Amino acid sequence: MTRAAWPLAVLLVLAGAPACAAVPGASDPAPAASRSTPQREPTRDPLADGPRRPTDAADAARLLDAAMVEIIDPAASQDRIGLAGHVEQLAIREVSTHPRWTRRVLARLPRTFRDQVRSNVEARLAFRSMHPVSSADLADELPAWRILAPAPATDLKRFYREAERRYGVDWEYLAAINLVETAFGRIRGTSVAGAQGPMQFLPSTWDIYGNGGDIDDPHDSILAAARLLRSNGFIRDKASALYRYNNSAAYVRGVSLHAQVMQRQPRALLGYHAWQVYYLTERGSVWLEEGYAARRPIPVDRYLEQHPEALP
Repeated sequence: MTRAAWPLAVLLVLAGAPACAAVPGASDPAPAASRSTPQREPTRDPLADGPRRPTDAADAARLLDAAMVEIIDPAASQDRIGLAGHVEQLAIREVSTHPRWTRRVLARLPRTFRDQVRSNVEARLAFRSMHPVSSADLADELPAWRILAPAPATDLKRFYREAERRYGVDWEYLAAINLVETAFGRIRGTSVAGAQGPMQFLPSTWDIYGNGGDIDDPHDSILAAARLLRSNGFIRDKASALYRYNNSAAYVRGVSLHAQVMQRQPRALLGYHAWQVYYLTERGSVWLEEGYAARRPIPVDRYLEQHPEALP
């Protein structure tokens, strides 16, 4: 079993915050221009103000539409897709906290995007159900982690497809686990349960399925996850195999929803790849950008005094 007992929210996937990493979800640190405040009025291009929280349902629909158009566009630049993925993540997170928005958001979106948005919101709610509800039970410290740039999406997809060919595990499920566990390897650190690497293996489980590879290497870790899922009967019963990967029905649902999104629209992987790490605290979800590094837990209040832009 690979249970990664992260106390966070990515990611999640997520939705933005991965279940075990904070859903949980650009590959380079966001430029200063992208750190606009949530209250800033959008320009004609909904993405021009950079990642921000939508102000209402109509604004959320406008942001999601613009972001998803960009993500599926084969001509879009990597920087533009990175921006769009982060915008998509923040909009999904915000819609999931306002249940009354969902129907209005879906009604404003083109039909081609509705299932994807609905699935992402449902996945976010599933992962959020795995964490405390009361602010008194949430973290008052940020974790002793490093946040790194993930491997390129093209490399990761090649690894997923290799694992699918060799072990019969759908690549979309491997990608969804990679997203949910560590935001595609952005999170470097050992979980409370001792799990490690991009796919979050306990060392004892790695000894069985790692085939002598490097637990921190994305290629080795993805193939090991496929071996584990095959051993757990993935081909016969996907849900049961996922439950043995992480003993939570909410985890199974969230991972399955993200996988199904990529089965319907493979380029959704590019948007997910840009989802950032948001860590759930008593002060709200704190953005841990690439470059974040802490050898020991950091009080949230102290970190936010130095990095006010981390609380969107």
